[in-house]
Amino acid sequence: MHLFLALLALMDTQHIIIVGGGAGGLELATKLGKKYRNNKKISVTLIDRNLTHVWKPLLHEVAAGALDADIDGVDYRVQAAHAGFNFLPGELNDIDTTARLIKLAAITDDQGQQIVAARELPYSTLVLAIGSVTNDFGTKGAGQHCYFLDSVKQAVRFHHRLMNKFLSLQAERYPRPLKVAIVGGGATGVELSAELFKSAELIRSYGFADFELNKLQITLVEAGPRILPALPERIAAAAQQELEKLGVRICDNTQVVEVTDQGLVTKSGELIEASIKVWAAGVKAPDFLAKLPGFETNRANQIVVKPTLQASTNDDVFVIGDCAAFTQADGSRVPPRAQSAHQMAATAYANIVAKQKHKPLRTFVYKDHGSLVSLSSYTAVGSLMGNLTKGAMKVEGWLARIMYKSLYRMHQVAVHGYFKTFLFMLIKGLSRRLRPRLKLH
Repeated sequence: MHLFLALLALMDTQHIIIVGGGAGGLELATKLGKKYRNNKKISVTLIDRNLTHVWKPLLHEVAAGALDADIDGVDYRVQAAHAGFNFLPGELNDIDTTARLIKLAAITDDQGQQIVAARELPYSTLVLAIGSVTNDFGTKGAGQHCYFLDSVKQAVRFHHRLMNKFLSLQAERYPRPLKVAIVGGGATGVELSAELFKSAELIRSYGFADFELNKLQITLVEAGPRILPALPERIAAAAQQELEKLGVRICDNTQVVEVTDQGLVTKSGELIEASIKVWAAGVKAPDFLAKLPGFETNRANQIVVKPTLQASTNDDVFVIGDCAAFTQADGSRVPPRAQSAHQMAATAYANIVAKQKHKPLRTFVYKDHGSLVSLSSYTAVGSLMGNLTKGAMKVEGWLARIMYKSLYRMHQVAVHGYFKTFLFMLIKGLSRRLRPRLKLH
């Protein structure tokens, strides 16, 4: 495939490369692929280190076992064939902006044997949609003892550990509780806390009838004064009340200074015991972005972009999603959310098409549509923003649950279209009667 791409460069073919198949990258590749499917002078290629895509806000469901990534994920190769773009597995190593080349690392198997050698690919237009990773702020022991939920592989690894813990405790007749500590009271930490309790409820139906729910002890640790700081205080308080009803212990104003095999060490010297630790506090762009020559980055490793989403130092490179540092008119930064990536993908698409036609580019304007947080099947909370609400409207319960699910449906529509999304919804409804409600392995 890379030899073919090199030939394209010699044939005066415009080659658009998108690095990163997250929400924004996959949506952009799909739209551009369909746009230029029959244009022999423009080629679109998506590159990602993984072979499948799972919407990142759902990774906590993969971790808890509510979602099977093998069934519910999007295969990049299948999507590429459907939408008309190329897909190459690979990991970005370096960018030569002068020669307009990207460099991909070699691909190896689980035993370290090389499968594909390192490659160089030419581009006419490059889009960086690499996303973000968890920021442990250099906390001692966090990287060694905590699970992060940045990828499907990490979420699956957590799920395997969780299932193995249930199994080992059952074999010992539950001599001690299963203690889980989650650092970070944002959406990921809150949603994971609720989803784990749902998993504990469901597992009783699959050979663990002797498991008592009080044997699962979850502690949610937040350094700030309250959980869900991005939501209005009343909505956050409602979420905390629901979590505490389930049995979640919430420790706010609690800073973690070290993570050990035994648990979390707080600034006050307290040890919060836990056999499973998750770090879900803060995000940053991958560290290697800050080391790329020829780009301007901020403290969070994000690449600074112009109002058109082009890199501040290079008009041939667009940057979207969590790895883009976009400053709004009021001086605030666009938050790292799925809706931001979705909106940036739409603007980047319009600007790449305009650039091909030598027309003026559009300025990106972020529209905050609010935030929604799901507490598994128990409830959901959030706030909606928009003209219809005349500001912010607080939503809870079944209405918030429906709206939360609609966010994922919007992503599916952007990737698959309305008809296929309807079929996915139909199949999902039917599979509830055929598949277990919890992934058990």
